[in-house]
Amino acid sequence: MRNLRLLRSGGRRFATAVGTPQCFGLGAETGTVLVGCQHGLLELGPAGQAVTREVSLTAEGFMPEDGSGRIVGIEHIPEQECVCVATAAGDILLCNLSTKQVDCVGSVDSGLSTMSWSPDQELVLLATGQQTLIMMTRDFEPVTEKQIHQDEFGEGKFVALGWGKKETQFHGSEGKQAAHRKQMEASPTSAWDDGRPRVTWRGDGQFVAVSAVCPETGARKVRVWNRELVLQSTSEPISGLEQALSWKPSGNLIASTQEKPNRHDVVFLEKNGLLHGEFTLPFQKGQVKVNELLWNAESTILAIWMEDLKVEDSKPNSYVQLWTTGNYHWYLKQTLHFGSLEENQLVSLLWDQEKPYRLHVLCQGWHYLSYDWHWTTDHGMGENSQHVANVAVIDGDKVLVTAFQHAVVPPPMCTYELQLQQAVNQVAFHTDPKHNGDMAVLDADNRISVYRYGQSTMNDPTVKFGAVGGNGFKAAVETPYLDKTYRVDVGGSNNEVMNPLGLQFLTWLPDDSFLVVGQGESAAQSVLHHLTAVPHVAGAEEERLNLRLSVPVDGEVISLCCSPVTRTVALQLADRQILKYLWEATTPVLEPWRTSSGCAVRFPYPCVQTSITRISGEEVILGLTDRCRFFVNDIEVASNITSFATYNEFLLVTTSSHTCQCFCLKNVSVKALQAGLSSAAAPNSETLRKVERGSRIITVVPLDTKVVLQMPRGNLETVHHRALVLAQIRKWLDRLMFREAFQCMRKLRINLNLLYDHNPKMFLENAETFIRQIDSVNYINLFFTELKEEDFTKSMYPSLNGSSNAQPRQHPDQKKVNLVCDVMRVAMEHIDPQKYCLSILTAHVKKTPPELEIALQKVHDLRESITPDVKAVSAEEALKYLLFLVDVNELYDYSLGTYDFDLVVMVAEKSQKDPKEYLPFLNALRKMETNYQRYTIDRHLKRYTKALGHLSKCGPEHFSEFLNLVKDQNQYCEALKLYPSNTQEYKDISDAYGEYLIQKQLYEQAALILARAGIFAKALDAFQNSGSWQQALCMASRLGYTKDKLSSLARSMADYEMPNCPELDLFSETSSIVTASDMNSKYSHSNSRISARSSKNRRKADRKRYSLKEGSPFEDMALLEVLGENVRAVETVKGDTHVLLKQLVLFGYDEEAGALQQVLEEVLQLMETSIPEIWTPDLQHSSVNPVLGPNSTANSIMAAYQQKRIVTPVVQDPELLIPPKLNKNLQWKLHLLQ
Repeated sequence: MRNLRLLRSGGRRFATAVGTPQCFGLGAETGTVLVGCQHGLLELGPAGQAVTREVSLTAEGFMPEDGSGRIVGIEHIPEQECVCVATAAGDILLCNLSTKQVDCVGSVDSGLSTMSWSPDQELVLLATGQQTLIMMTRDFEPVTEKQIHQDEFGEGKFVALGWGKKETQFHGSEGKQAAHRKQMEASPTSAWDDGRPRVTWRGDGQFVAVSAVCPETGARKVRVWNRELVLQSTSEPISGLEQALSWKPSGNLIASTQEKPNRHDVVFLEKNGLLHGEFTLPFQKGQVKVNELLWNAESTILAIWMEDLKVEDSKPNSYVQLWTTGNYHWYLKQTLHFGSLEENQLVSLLWDQEKPYRLHVLCQGWHYLSYDWHWTTDHGMGENSQHVANVAVIDGDKVLVTAFQHAVVPPPMCTYELQLQQAVNQVAFHTDPKHNGDMAVLDADNRISVYRYGQSTMNDPTVKFGAVGGNGFKAAVETPYLDKTYRVDVGGSNNEVMNPLGLQFLTWLPDDSFLVVGQGESAAQSVLHHLTAVPHVAGAEEERLNLRLSVPVDGEVISLCCSPVTRTVALQLADRQILKYLWEATTPVLEPWRTSSGCAVRFPYPCVQTSITRISGEEVILGLTDRCRFFVNDIEVASNITSFATYNEFLLVTTSSHTCQCFCLKNVSVKALQAGLSSAAAPNSETLRKVERGSRIITVVPLDTKVVLQMPRGNLETVHHRALVLAQIRKWLDRLMFREAFQCMRKLRINLNLLYDHNPKMFLENAETFIRQIDSVNYINLFFTELKEEDFTKSMYPSLNGSSNAQPRQHPDQKKVNLVCDVMRVAMEHIDPQKYCLSILTAHVKKTPPELEIALQKVHDLRESITPDVKAVSAEEALKYLLFLVDVNELYDYSLGTYDFDLVVMVAEKSQKDPKEYLPFLNALRKMETNYQRYTIDRHLKRYTKALGHLSKCGPEHFSEFLNLVKDQNQYCEALKLYPSNTQEYKDISDAYGEYLIQKQLYEQAALILARAGIFAKALDAFQNSGSWQQALCMASRLGYTKDKLSSLARSMADYEMPNCPELDLFSETSSIVTASDMNSKYSHSNSRISARSSKNRRKADRKRYSLKEGSPFEDMALLEVLGENVRAVETVKGDTHVLLKQLVLFGYDEEAGALQQVLEEVLQLMETSIPEIWTPDLQHSSVNPVLGPNSTANSIMAAYQQKRIVTPVVQDPELLIPPKLNKNLQWKLHLLQ
């Protein structure tokens, strides 16, 4: 999907040179060229138009004076600082250009036709006039000499596996007659073939291929030799094989040309001599002759030099074509027409070895040209047009256009193709956002063809459908039409020496004018031509573009870009300076591109791809070098970027570590971008995704979030980058376009919680809009089933630009899932309860806890409805759906819990249960009294609280069963609530509860329960065991004890209490837990010796020192002091609370006691969690090891300073920094209230 774009072209004409150039090579310095002519060797400098150095070979006698001599090879040898020259007469010369000394290092009497050095310059191969090959070392010592024409095949001869004769083998579709057909002899080579051997080395220098005309058949054969000149293989007989020969540097194929009966092909041979693929040249048979084939150093471009054959009364035209391959298809990317003038005829062309995309060309008239190309993707520019994702691929005289908006069509196929009259060299898309699918095509004849969308209804014959135009299908793709073709005339006559590709960087400006860059008076200067369309003159052959103005540029332009959004045009010069072209001004001018701080921008390295965008509102220019260095203005932000694209406020890049990263440029700084590209992304980050090795961005499809990537082989992959997807979804949600957002999320597996989490308030307010837009029960159910409590904008989908749209929750006390289910259910019931019946059931089931009873009741109501709605869901369907959401056994239990046997049978029928199991059980239940029936169901479902409620209504005859259930399930508290306190049942339950608490050794609490029920004897024993003597004496008096019995009771309790002094009774014998009443009764006295007056004075002074007033010096210390006092105050309240709880229980105020216990428990839990947050470890550490203070030394203070510890002022009360302790051993809660 990429085209070759001309980056820069250089041209120099050396008028002072004499003679005719015959061959050329590259010098040691960049830009110097070595040219051989019939008089000697010339060096052409990189600047100026003069010959810098010259060595005459006629003066030395190596070339004849009459100009009939010919140089057949030139090679610069850097280590010897000289140039090796081979002459047709057979001399091998070493010429030193500095000293003008010429040494003859060898001579061949029969003459030389070719000299070819290996890529490592260790060996040189000579082809002599006697049809022999001589291999020599770099020091010109012969290795060996062999005849070119050999009878044997070579060392790589194929081995016969003994599969029989050819006559007996299967010949497929050719039939049996093919077995008797004799092999055709290769036809002789073309008449225009010069008959000279052609030599080409493999890239690693291990093998060399030689093409020579066979003296017997007159046809060319290719033989492959190794470095020792041992024959490896000979090509199969190929009719019409021509002289051009070039071995691909990567080593897998040898390219040549072949004239076939009906076409002219470039063919490829393997090392073993067998043919392997071909492509056809865009000429008729016999129309052109191919002089040379040349691969560039990266094996990506094949250059073909051709000349016309049938030309009468004039010189033939010369062409150079550049071909590339992708996905097994060969594309003609660039065509250079050199015309027919004699001085424009090519002498030779060479690819640069250091810069793989630089081509050197030498013409007869001493005109030297160099071209630098780079890869580019030509695609529509803009944001939201339907044609913005069009990508144009040049293929000879066609432009293959793929509309990614409609379908991802893999190359070499396309959506449609444009057929031009000449080979195409450049394609430019319109930069007006409203027409950014329109194209301007510049061909090799310097004509611009303008294709537009829209106005024409006629089908254009030059536009043909590609992959989308099948038989019987009507293509839904809009195609453009050819509007006009303009001749570009920017001055100069036809008599001048022609410079192909003289116009570069065709740009179509928003006002329908064009920009092109031409070469200035000198090679280092460019001219910016601003062209506008001229009204058509009647009778004129073709329309022309008028030159509005030409702006000379002080430097060579190497890139030009225009932003459709900001309408800014930026030029990059060869010295890396950036200029801005103010084309909308009355008189357009060029000025330096400046940053917001006023500094002129200059890239650190020349960039082959540039683009204009905005970062945090500031317009910047982005640049990418051919070495993967990426710049924002003049700041290098990354050095591993292989491609980039801008889309709306996003920047997408692919990296050499095989990732595709996406950044939002709206609220980001260049430094943040630099950090994001250099560091690894967070685990859930939406910025990064892995891609296949070597992927490059082709285009981004707007509003569809598609990013089209091309792999190295040429195949395409489409990814939906998470950052683009989420950005688009957020835009849709902000505009309340729920349907589009939902479909995108469902297709690309984005969690549907984002619909709510993006903006909860907006979603709840527009729940009805959401339902009406989605309008699908299945989709709404899918949304319900994906709901979770977590906020996905914080976990899975954090915002790319750091700012979150998430609103504070409207109902923080409610769970998210329950809230959404309720709001959606109400909305659905309001819109159409029949249509959304299944979704309403889902809303009930999804809640926590699930409202299965309500859902079942709704199913039951559906069944009972007398006049069912046609649109309504049947009860059977609803129940079947409910069973899909909930386990059938769970649903059966819930249906049983509704006490509705019809519903139970309905659910049971849908389950796998055996009717023999559930029908007898249900029949037995039907026969019972209602309360006892419900008690049996609840007990079966283990709902013991409800079961007790129903059983208590069944009369006194079932009380024993009631009491047994209470004892089995420890449901004493619930049971006590079911009977009045003056009944015998209440007394029996209390008696059982007391026994249970005594078993748990909770004597005091057991005594309270027993005393409250009037069971004083047992209460007295329990109080005695707990050591509560006051309560025990109360119980004795209630039992009517005599004075003697009272005194003996008191004496026995006193004897029990005496040995246990307060200090020893902190932990009782049976337990290490101290009760709060013990603490209260035994520690009522104070150990303080401070007088009341002094403590009062101290408190007064403390209040002056620590003020809670905001901003006071010791505000933090005052807070610590108050919070510590609060904690200690609550801690002291525990004992009083315990006593109060006991008294409340004794007098039957259970509810009040339970509420009080719960409140204090919550306060204590809050304190427990808050103390580590208030008194942090750092605070405690500073209190233990203060930086300054009486225990500090000079060394410790210095060490603390070096560690950058905050030097806090000395705290006058270091105990404030120590957290208060909560006594967890103090048991203040009552078991019977829990």
